[in-house]
Amino acid sequence: MSDPTEAAPDAATEAAPPAYRLDDQVGFVLRQVNQRHTTIFAERMIEGLTPTQWAAMAKLAEKGPLSQNLLGRHTAMDAATIKGVVDRLAARGLVSGEPDPGDARRLVIGLTEDGRRLAESAAPVATAITEETLAHLTAQERKTLLRLLVKML
Repeated sequence: MSDPTEAAPDAATEAAPPAYRLDDQVGFVLRQVNQRHTTIFAERMIEGLTPTQWAAMAKLAEKGPLSQNLLGRHTAMDAATIKGVVDRLAARGLVSGEPDPGDARRLVIGLTEDGRRLAESAAPVATAITEETLAHLTAQERKTLLRLLVKML
C-alpha cells in the first residue's frame, strides 16, 4: 500500500515524453555507428592501416598523385591532419612527395610501388569492412542511407 502522505503523480507529467531523449538524437546514434565501424575497421584492416591512412591511400589510388592540400580536401582532413598522415605513410615507404613542377611551394603526393601493392591488397578488405558495417541493411536501405548521409554534408 502506498504512503498516503505522498502526492499522487500528475497524470499529465507521467504521460509526457521527456523533452530530450539522447537515444533519439542523430549525433548520438551516428557516434555509436561510427564506433562500431571503427572497431570493425581496426579488427579487419591489414598492415595496421588507420582509417585516415587508408582514406589517403584509397584516394591516391583512385585519383593518382595529388597536392597534399588537395588530398586533404578530398579526404576531409585539415592541413595538420593530412600532413601527419602523409608523414606516417612516407615513413613506411607507402607514399612519396615531390615538389610540383608548376609551383615548388606545392608538394605532390603519390603512392610508391609498395603503396600501390598495399592499396590493391587493402581494397577488398575495406569493401568487406563496409559490408560488415552495413550487414543489417538491405541493398536498397544501403543506397538510401548513403544518399541521406551525403545529403547531410
